Amino acid sequence: MKRRSPKQKIINIRRTEIRLSPDQSRVVLRPLGFNSHEEYVKIIRRALALPEKNVQRVLDQVLQEFSCRHRWLIKRLLARFHYLEHFLPPGGDISQERKLLIGSYFMFEYSAESAALFNPSILAHPDQSGLPKGSLRFLLSLRSTGEGHVSSISFRSGVIDAHNSISVDPASRFLTEPEIIENSTYHKALFGRKAAEMGLAGEWTQRVMERLGDFFTLEELKGGLKEVLKETSPGQKIGDNNTAKGLWLLAQSNYDIRFAPDQELSERIIFPVTSIQSNGLEDVRLTAYRDEKGKTLYYATYTAYDGRNVLPQLFETEDFRHFKFATLNGPGVQNKGMALFPRKINGRYAMLSRQDGENIFLMYSDNVHFWHEAGLLVSPAYPWEFVKMGNCGSPIETRAGWLILSHGVGPMRKYCLGAFLLDRDDPSVVIGRLNEPLMRPEGIEREGYVPNVLYTCGALLHGDQLVLPYGMSDRVTGFAIIPIDEIIAAMA
Repeated sequence: MKRRSPKQKIINIRRTEIRLSPDQSRVVLRPLGFNSHEEYVKIIRRALALPEKNVQRVLDQVLQEFSCRHRWLIKRLLARFHYLEHFLPPGGDISQERKLLIGSYFMFEYSAESAALFNPSILAHPDQSGLPKGSLRFLLSLRSTGEGHVSSISFRSGVIDAHNSISVDPASRFLTEPEIIENSTYHKALFGRKAAEMGLAGEWTQRVMERLGDFFTLEELKGGLKEVLKETSPGQKIGDNNTAKGLWLLAQSNYDIRFAPDQELSERIIFPVTSIQSNGLEDVRLTAYRDEKGKTLYYATYTAYDGRNVLPQLFETEDFRHFKFATLNGPGVQNKGMALFPRKINGRYAMLSRQDGENIFLMYSDNVHFWHEAGLLVSPAYPWEFVKMGNCGSPIETRAGWLILSHGVGPMRKYCLGAFLLDRDDPSVVIGRLNEPLMRPEGIEREGYVPNVLYTCGALLHGDQLVLPYGMSDRVTGFAIIPIDEIIAAMA
């Protein structure tokens, strides 16, 4: 497709025919919970009253129907039983079959991408072995949306060959959640700084912190909270004291997860864990961050959503198997769309953000978890972005400068993609900008859960071509290939 504007040079955009569509058959096994102690006890008592001969018959049916749909089903059912074991009446021997059956009453299948698979982010895969010359293996994160419009993070991989043809690896039939590592280690100084940012500093918090070492676990924090509560408010529980509750929630918002070593990338799915994430983990922006020693660490900013409030957060990983989730802190942590630069600028971390919901800002920090002052970088200037604008992923370093993909919202709430260029040494300087959209939603791209939306959370440079995965109207994902020099040449 060729597009020409009276004020903008031609940009040749090749939309591929690749589509990543939601697959309702990709289901994940999730814990089924209830609001009251009584509900658990009632169901367990019914299962305990079932004659042993019937236990085996019902369990056989469960295993026959669901074993082919999930890895490690028996292990998962048994783990669920042990998690709920405290609801059982004391005494009595329970057969292994009955334990598995009880576990099955508190699990359910969830179709994680039944509604949509969109808003992709892309980077070079950590493993580039075994590829022909000129090819690049990529890793893709996607926003998967299922029942209840809950968003999770899923992954795909594929290859871009020397001729810029794209192939996406087939997705596994299975989906499995990771193990949550509750005994993650916390750094006391960093934790205390975060607590102060949340308004939790004070004598009470200080008494808790004095009981902890320079590094501590979640269990050690719980012990410290209980000790101080016992001294100051005998009989109170952690949830009854606002400071204790705040410290506990802060700790729970910083956690690790780990996938099994033999689990394929496309089998890995990350669901909400904390209360602020309860309605979704949205719009991941991946960054392959290279530190001063040349080591690559993968960061991702994302939006946590609880149905009413949004909060930017961060995770990091070295291998996409073990992830560390952390809060972002400071007055600069506002709204949506934070995107980290892939290296430090003049010795400091740099981040794009959208403080006010309509403009793009630039921030610097000495600590990737704390962001304070933000400077206005780019504001809506053209009719197709008059409503609001934001970044579309981590900045891409080119010879000409930092390429920033943006989105703009214009008439009829139509989302288009734009682009601008920042100085490599001083990203506060804008040295070029498209005055017309780079891409508009066209044809079938306009139809979906949210019509007229073309959106991405990150692109990848392969040689002289920009590989741009994009969501179509919050429904499916496609790919486009665009010459990078043409984008830059078209900027005013």
